[in-house]
Amino acid sequence: MAGTRRNDLLGRLADLSEETIQRLGDVPGADRVLGAMNTLRDRVDELQKRVRGLEALEQRLAALERKVDRLSKSGGSQPAGARKATKTTSTKSSGGSTAKKS
Repeated sequence: MAGTRRNDLLGRLADLSEETIQRLGDVPGADRVLGAMNTLRDRVDELQKRVRGLEALEQRLAALERKVDRLSKSGGSQPAGARKATKTTSTKSSGGSTAKKS
């Protein structure tokens, strides 16, 4: 008996939802709302595709960073100088703020 009540309740709920959807179709602004919802769906899909592309770019960037680190550690005067210049720039930034505090 409980199963019959549950099915009856779900059946009534399904009928009401179908009627509601039909009534929404008759509302004057419903076509504009549906158009906006479809546009929103398309934009969200496009955004998801772009975010998936970012993951691949992050992997490529990480591989390139490892390669640069490996090349700078392996020797050569230019990479070490370039690396030193980067450290100098960051040191100047922190040193400049320390000089202002003194």
